[in-house]
Amino acid sequence: MRTLPEEYLRRMKKMLGDEFPSLKEAYRSPAFRGIRFNPLKCTGETLKESLPYPLRDSPFSPLGFYLPGNAERIGSLPLHHAGAFYVQEPSASSAVTVLDPRPGERILDLCAAPGGKSTQIASLMTGRGVLWSNEVVRGRVNALLSNLERMGVRNAVVSCCHPARLCRALAGYFDRVLVDAPCSGEGMFRRSAEAVRDWSPAHVKACAVRQLLILGCAASAVRESGVLVYSTCTFSKEENEDVVSAFLAEHGDFMLEDCGVPFGRPGFLPQTRRIYPMDGGEGQFVARMRRVSPNPCSVRPGEKTEGKDAEMALALYREIFRKDPVGRIEQSRSDFFLAPENFPKTDGLGVLRAGVMLGTLRVGRVEPAHALFMAGNAEDFRNALSLAADSAEAAAFLRGEELNAAGQAGGYCAVLIDGMPVGFGKCSNGRIKNHYPKGLRNVL
Repeated sequence: MRTLPEEYLRRMKKMLGDEFPSLKEAYRSPAFRGIRFNPLKCTGETLKESLPYPLRDSPFSPLGFYLPGNAERIGSLPLHHAGAFYVQEPSASSAVTVLDPRPGERILDLCAAPGGKSTQIASLMTGRGVLWSNEVVRGRVNALLSNLERMGVRNAVVSCCHPARLCRALAGYFDRVLVDAPCSGEGMFRRSAEAVRDWSPAHVKACAVRQLLILGCAASAVRESGVLVYSTCTFSKEENEDVVSAFLAEHGDFMLEDCGVPFGRPGFLPQTRRIYPMDGGEGQFVARMRRVSPNPCSVRPGEKTEGKDAEMALALYREIFRKDPVGRIEQSRSDFFLAPENFPKTDGLGVLRAGVMLGTLRVGRVEPAHALFMAGNAEDFRNALSLAADSAEAAAFLRGEELNAAGQAGGYCAVLIDGMPVGFGKCSNGRIKNHYPKGLRNVL
């Protein structure tokens, strides 16, 4: 059992009363581990049948499972490379369940890195609508981009922008906004020695101030009748119910709604939910609010990129896929992106990627991006090489090796593992040159 701060334990004893011994006993056990299947790639049953260990359903999301303690090197599994699942502590999925994303909506994940909740939202949107994933800390954005790409998300916009600026520019644009706020991380104590080391009453207070500021920024982005969900992975009342109460006192145009879920337990505001380690998860707080006042939206749609280079990008897409793209092709310097339909103007909002990266302009040609293949469906590729997840060929491809491709047509070729795109190569003379990104490859 990790040694915990005495002041933290005193606070939790006061908060939990007779249940405090249950919390202390929970800290003697290993942390919960979990994964979430990706319906953009597979079904839950497919994942259960494909993994080499049993999975147990999670109560926090219909997409979630508990991992057994002996599950090792899960990130090196072929199905992880293919984006069939996301590794996520089980209760962390509860906030998106309360958010309840729908296909075709406009949804903002304001504090999105490393991407667990954004990828969960995207999987429920089924590629329809606009998911805007923002992360203010530039050093955390690459993980967000990588996870969205691996999971095959087609309709996400990724930005690195201060919440006040972003939400002011996109006022009234979103149907649903999630603020999974930076917090003191008490729900990470079983998993992170760093979280224990960094905890202090002063840190709790500082987090609460920052959380209220972020939540206040988020309010302007929510349309009339839209939903705002606030969540943390900590237990302190200061960072949870007190922040929600302060926000509602400052924003009379929002009302607190019941979370409408059976898991966890009511918080100190009965409409909210709390999850402790003895409830089956490491820890989460969730509150759901709705805007009840008008909030006019003046966001303008973006413009399609045209010209010779854009025509080359479209020609490349048609070379790889059987159908024309949905959305519009946009160019940023030498890179091309396939942006979501009805995507707004993004000037000055720190947008790093809008939709799927299609490719990069080279001399006289456009070279396809790994993300383009990850976002495809197996049946849509003109040329594809299918491999079994447990095959030597799949293992070799994920190490970056060339493969035998006898009988495959020449040119760019999608590589599928158990029917899911995992990357691509270029076929020539019965061999496929591997284009799997070096930073993603399995190490021998």
